[in-house]
Amino acid sequence: MSINIFPILFCSIIALCCLIQMAESTDATKSSSAAAAAAGGTDAAVHIVYTERPQDEQPEAYHIRTLSNVLGSEEAAKEALIYSYKTAASGFSAKLTPQQVAEISKQPGVLQVVPSRTLQLHSGPGKLH
Repeated sequence: MSINIFPILFCSIIALCCLIQMAESTDATKSSSAAAAAAGGTDAAVHIVYTERPQDEQPEAYHIRTLSNVLGSEEAAKEALIYSYKTAASGFSAKLTPQQVAEISKQPGVLQVVPSRTLQLHSGPGKLH
């Protein structure tokens, strides 16, 4: 019995792109000065922090705890947190300064930290829409 993994892989990629887009659109609506202060000022940018999937803790609580270790308090972490990924990926998006990115990258359970970016799907004449 053979299994075609292409549909599963394709759906996973689309879901991840949607999650990134959701994080950026949420960021556009969440522009409070408290979040900017918690994130360390004006040089902060949205980053996606991929983490191990927590075993004995709710994902959002784990994400806030991980952020708290870098930002100094649970309140600052809640202000900086933009979105918690719980289904297709394990991680969160938050506004972080370059120094905070370096620090959170060293936290236990953090797999990767990448800048958030918007991807555009392109189609031209004669291509599928």
